[in-house]
Amino acid sequence: MKILITGTAGFVGYHLVQQLVGNGHEIVGIDNINDYYDPELKFARLGNCGIEKSNVNWHREVKSTRFSDYRFIRMNVENKGELMSLCDRERFDYIIHLAAQAGVRYSILNPDAYAQSNLVSFLNILEVSRHTQIKHLVYASSSSVYGLNAKMPFSVHDNVDHPVSLYAASKKANELMAHTYSHLYKIPTSGLRFFTVYGPWGRPDMAYFSFSEAILNQKPIQVFNNGKMKRDFTYIDDIVKGIVNVMHAPAQPNTDWNSAIPDPASSTAPYRVYNIGNNQPVDLMSFINELEKNLGSKAIIDYKDMQPGDVVATWADVSELMDQFDYKPDTSIELGVEKFVKWYKDYYAY
Repeated sequence: MKILITGTAGFVGYHLVQQLVGNGHEIVGIDNINDYYDPELKFARLGNCGIEKSNVNWHREVKSTRFSDYRFIRMNVENKGELMSLCDRERFDYIIHLAAQAGVRYSILNPDAYAQSNLVSFLNILEVSRHTQIKHLVYASSSSVYGLNAKMPFSVHDNVDHPVSLYAASKKANELMAHTYSHLYKIPTSGLRFFTVYGPWGRPDMAYFSFSEAILNQKPIQVFNNGKMKRDFTYIDDIVKGIVNVMHAPAQPNTDWNSAIPDPASSTAPYRVYNIGNNQPVDLMSFINELEKNLGSKAIIDYKDMQPGDVVATWADVSELMDQFDYKPDTSIELGVEKFVKWYKDYYAY
């Protein structure tokens, strides 16, 4: 198969490429390498996949020196004409859309970035999927869509109409847009709600990343809601495993779908939504303790009140993935944090 992956200089995209190359697939990756966080980390990820920084220029295809079946192009998904030209030329079988403007708190300060990166870009992806008759579109959603939902664990069969950040609203909008195209044009689409992804080569804007830097440098870390928070921390390998499993099984219509009691996670169209999480929420303070143990240093904690747009807890019900794809997240917090800290110390030369 020929696969387009957007966001391959990003955290999840980088690991997905590593998983898929060598399996007989031909992969084209695109990314705009923006400066939301350190572009050098993004170039380092690309470099580890055989895409040298010196060869990366806008709109220019670069062949990997490490993987014979991987090519990369620096481009904006917001550029519909260029994206359409690429897809017309390559005729991809599958698209895995991971490129997006991430971050809950950043969406409060920079809402315009989310309209362009998460809404306009996704519409472009849907349009090229329609015009080039993509066999399956898999896209990243987020646990943030659950917003004010209090029923735990979060289920894809529950209503999610009360987001508490623009980022969450943009991801919910993506799911609605995908359903429209699945309904109108019979494009198989699968949305994946990621739950707090962590691991080596992660995103510096994530709390565990900034916590590590602060702890190693004996600087205070800000812990919100006075530490009374839980997250369904999910190790990157478990996320990638879920993406690959879903990719190979294009969404099918739910023949039992009932419009009188509509299931939000499926449809009479080839449309599905899944949670991808560890299915085991962890107290934030326990996670910090694991970081301290592996970093060999105690955290200086500055407790803060709850931040706007944040939620107290996340917990993924992954029963659909388990039933349909035999999905089983099996990386413990202890092992996951150990692997992250080892990479972090190596990469930043501590």
